[in-house]
Amino acid sequence: MNNDAQLKELVKEKYSEIAKQSKDLNAASCCGATSACCGDDVYNIMADDYTKLEGYNPDADLGLGCGLPTEFAKIKEGNTVIDLGSGAGNDAFVARKLAGDKGKIIGIDFTEAMIARARENAEKLGFNNVEFRQGDIEDMPVTSNKADVIVSNCVLNLVPNKHKVFSEIYRVLKPGGHFSISDIVLEGELPAKWKEVAELYAGCVSGAIQKSEYLGIIEEAGFKNITLQKDKTIVIPDSILAEYLSIEELAEYKKGETRISSITVYAEKPAKDDRNCCEPGSGCC
Repeated sequence: MNNDAQLKELVKEKYSEIAKQSKDLNAASCCGATSACCGDDVYNIMADDYTKLEGYNPDADLGLGCGLPTEFAKIKEGNTVIDLGSGAGNDAFVARKLAGDKGKIIGIDFTEAMIARARENAEKLGFNNVEFRQGDIEDMPVTSNKADVIVSNCVLNLVPNKHKVFSEIYRVLKPGGHFSISDIVLEGELPAKWKEVAELYAGCVSGAIQKSEYLGIIEEAGFKNITLQKDKTIVIPDSILAEYLSIEELAEYKKGETRISSITVYAEKPAKDDRNCCEPGSGCC
């Protein structure tokens, strides 16, 4: 895992497995894949409960999120909404309920198996204004100034080049548009060996960056009114930690000040681009 291409291939492989599994099986593993790294307990240490949200469809919920971005996204009727890392369609279908028949929902996912599952779910629901496109969110298959709202749930931490993703979000949003994104971030340093563990990377922990750096990237991309809508501490059970850390390392980790958290961040693209750079889409901003 020493370059971006290898990391992307890891994520694609893991989430292709996940796309073929049930929510219960995914939730039974800390990494959301086939590894039984969480012991015998069935739980998901990151996911929030979607079941009370209008538009929720259980067939589309694989238990992979770490927040409820659509709940905070201020989606209005008729909006065009893009869901980054759309998976089986969970957030896209909740967004569709809010945007209504006149809205347009576009889900983008890196994994062919996820796209197939999402399209199958959309067909079952009879939605003709929900579309799923396979693509890399570092280079979105979407024209500039397309979306009123962008949402994403526990996906950007898996992307090696977060600067590029937020640059793409800026490009694709309409002037005056906004995003609400849930993601995993850190305060303090993870044990070094975690960053070499495939399961933890695909499960969103080892791919996370410092909270201050994450918010700084958003600001550097040109967004305004950056707001933390939610900040939830993620507590990893000892049964998981023991799979990767020795007794001594576990004790040292628990004594430290490292905090893993799920944050939901809101930010707006200015109605007027005052960054004094070149034309949108040219890649220099």
